Amino acid sequence: MLHPAVWLAAGLGLIAAALPQLPAAEAANDARATETKSAAAIMHLDIGLTARHTLIEGVSVPGRAGSTAVVLLIGGLAGRDASVATVRAAVASYEREPRRRRGFRLLAIALANPDGTALQFPPKGTAYRDQRESHVLWRWIGVHAPDQVLVAGPDAAGLATALSTQSVAEVGRIPARALDSGDLGKIAAEPIEPSEAHREIARRLARTPLELAEELARYYGHDLNQVWYIQAIALTAQLRLGHLKEVEQLAEPYVNGTRDSLAHPNSLVFAGHLLFGELARRTGDPRYLARVRAAANYGFETDGRMKEAMPFHNGFSDSLFMGTDILAQAGALTGERRYFDMAARHIEFMRRLDLRPDGLYRHHPGTEVDWGRGNAFAAIGLAIALSDFPPRHPAFARIRDEYRAHMAALLAQQDGDGMWRNVVDLRGSYSELSATAMIAFAIQRGIERGWLPERRYGPAVERAWQGVLARVGPEGSFVDVCESTARAQTLEDYMTRTAILGPDPRGGAMVLLLATELAGLK
Repeated sequence: MLHPAVWLAAGLGLIAAALPQLPAAEAANDARATETKSAAAIMHLDIGLTARHTLIEGVSVPGRAGSTAVVLLIGGLAGRDASVATVRAAVASYEREPRRRRGFRLLAIALANPDGTALQFPPKGTAYRDQRESHVLWRWIGVHAPDQVLVAGPDAAGLATALSTQSVAEVGRIPARALDSGDLGKIAAEPIEPSEAHREIARRLARTPLELAEELARYYGHDLNQVWYIQAIALTAQLRLGHLKEVEQLAEPYVNGTRDSLAHPNSLVFAGHLLFGELARRTGDPRYLARVRAAANYGFETDGRMKEAMPFHNGFSDSLFMGTDILAQAGALTGERRYFDMAARHIEFMRRLDLRPDGLYRHHPGTEVDWGRGNAFAAIGLAIALSDFPPRHPAFARIRDEYRAHMAALLAQQDGDGMWRNVVDLRGSYSELSATAMIAFAIQRGIERGWLPERRYGPAVERAWQGVLARVGPEGSFVDVCESTARAQTLEDYMTRTAILGPDPRGGAMVLLLATELAGLK
């Protein structure tokens, strides 16, 4: 079982051992060398951002080989006081210890509250809009699940008590107390019992893609009250899991004339019609294909001419998925080139609106912010469209190259936990679950189809999967799924969107998308 503090070392070792292009001995040596180097390295950590956008930083000092115990040392809860120097000195001392004598991995946050704001634990209000520093620390500690927490200096907000008595970020309790002189040496010499939070994270990380898909399928993908992309993705996962009859029953009112799937057309509805295409592929029922055509035909004038772009895009990068993939699916199901031509036209239109010079996508032309899920929609939109495009189509190579360029830009932004941030290129912006699942899906699809080299991108998928697993709790609960984001204008608008802790249909759909892809289900 992998603890979050050793995801990187173990994940890279697992991937290297599976590389098909290396001889077995070379792959094994590569894996051992990479793992040893990663495990020995002192890692600098981005914990999060304060309300003033000050970066809260930390450090990770590896323990001896084979140790899974983790201790967190935290100071500066009241701001820049003597406890900051205490923590830094303790870290320096621990680093000087021979590694064989380090009984645990040490996580340390010397200055946890750099702006000296009032803290409260457990935090209240909306993350990360209210009590931002408190939410940042609470959720980060919960997901990283140390076995013990030692607090240096004043703890007026009662962090140690709250960690010891409350389920931290819905993960579990963590024993915590004030730091005493010589504590690190004493702890290193004694066995360390896993905390409740550690045991829960270990349970989460042990799940296979199929196990997680089946777990989430109990909570998501059971309604089609509206034909939207969230329902379509969750129900497609149910199809991949073999639940055809149940999904057909939900879709029946929309194909027998009882309900009109396009009564209120918009881009989210267009993407929702992807479900009918998946049903058409599995059943051959022409009624499903008729619904796909009905949505895709919004890309054409009444005389058959292509429109400038699919309607209702509103300039959002989301439309690279919402408007493109139903066209590509229609082309694949009917064999009619006009749908592929329109899909290529729409991709080019959205690229001109939203693609930034650095290869990431602004969310819409009114802002330069590269919102996480806005980039994730572009990622899955291009990946799914390419999956349906015939390689001989004149636009295929261009779209594939644009997809590759976007994946390369995103790869450079993956954070230390294997996640992608809610604002992709902003250090300390929180690690967002739905975007990570979507981007990892897009990369995995590219590896499977030969568009991306596995040696370069495979480790990124493995690291993302470990990050996702840690943030998916029992009963379909998640850590940090960004709520729906409309036409926000400023960076702060994106920073203060609600980060959901708990159940969320969007998060459920996107993690199901990734899990079923990794499980090899079609």
